[in-house]
Amino acid sequence: MEIMEQRFSILARLFETGQISLEEISALLLIPRQDVELLLVTQGILKTKTLLVGGGAGFIGSNFIHHILEKYPQYRVINYDKLTYAGNLENLRNVEKDPRYMFVQGDIADTETVEKIIKDHNVEAIVNFAAESHVGRSVMFRADEFVRTNVLGVHSLLEAVKRNAGQVKTYLQISTDETYGTLSLTDTAKFTEDTGFTPNVPYAAAKAGGDLLCRAYFRSYEVPVIVTHCSNNYGPYQHPEKLIPNSLFRALRNQPIMLHGAGQHVRDWIYVRDHCEALDCILQKGKPGEVYNIGSDNEKTTYEIAKIILSILGKPESLITLVPDRPGNDLRYSIDTTKIREELGWEPKQSFEEGIAKTIQWYQHNIDWVERIREKDKEFSKYI
Repeated sequence: MEIMEQRFSILARLFETGQISLEEISALLLIPRQDVELLLVTQGILKTKTLLVGGGAGFIGSNFIHHILEKYPQYRVINYDKLTYAGNLENLRNVEKDPRYMFVQGDIADTETVEKIIKDHNVEAIVNFAAESHVGRSVMFRADEFVRTNVLGVHSLLEAVKRNAGQVKTYLQISTDETYGTLSLTDTAKFTEDTGFTPNVPYAAAKAGGDLLCRAYFRSYEVPVIVTHCSNNYGPYQHPEKLIPNSLFRALRNQPIMLHGAGQHVRDWIYVRDHCEALDCILQKGKPGEVYNIGSDNEKTTYEIAKIILSILGKPESLITLVPDRPGNDLRYSIDTTKIREELGWEPKQSFEEGIAKTIQWYQHNIDWVERIREKDKEFSKYI
């Protein structure tokens, strides 16, 4: 033990002077990188870093917080969430007592509160998931809240970062492939980072507005913003309104799985933890002012998704029921991920077959979580 401590002490000094990496220490001591980081944090050699995560109680945001706290002992996370229908603190129940985690309820459009958090907690990076994102609600009702959060809220964050130039090193804005519009079902093209915005629903238009503000603030004020566009996510903690969990629970109850149109709409499906890994990679290696597309090259129609779920559950395909299409429903999304793969070295790890099996298993083991969501938002099934 004493020899190990001496070796670590020597390696820690080398790390402090930049002569050795965490990976090299891990390999030399034959202990996990996370354990090396924790030891360095404990000794004050590795400094803590504070992230402000907007919308961290939602589906992707909560998975990202889990990822960060699991991977980086030196990171502190402030979860800043308004707790609308999609925000759920139960998603983070197993980290709520972690001293590195803090929750603050608030609106990203409240610039003064955001700026106070940045200053009081020495925030060095902001990752913003906060958004009104229910496409059906944006089409069926007024889009006021979508504009407020997705445009004015982003403007608020950008202003707060601009006012604290030098302290906040990175502002990562999480967006969607829906801003690019639609591709035809017979087209082989993919969305690239240079594809122009042609949104077809109010939700996507509002997201595009926030993304364009990010570009403008980088160009005009050198705000260190990076924008990402990701394809359809699936995995644990996704609201039961969405296609995969909704189809799963309808099938378990032998209820019809309702698909818009002919079920021909094509989406690229990515496991949520792969998305989180990509965001982490961008946070560490991405360049301010850049845009990165994130996807898994796994295009499937909604009909195919429903059939896969029914097959796993041993349910008949006769449960699939086609309903009239939704206004503005894009036919196909397809993401070109060449840039993030070649420039940053990121690759998705989870195959769809493994990911969907893990997702179904998670929901089956967390029925109570789903029922509490249903009770909280009894209206959600109207908007599928």
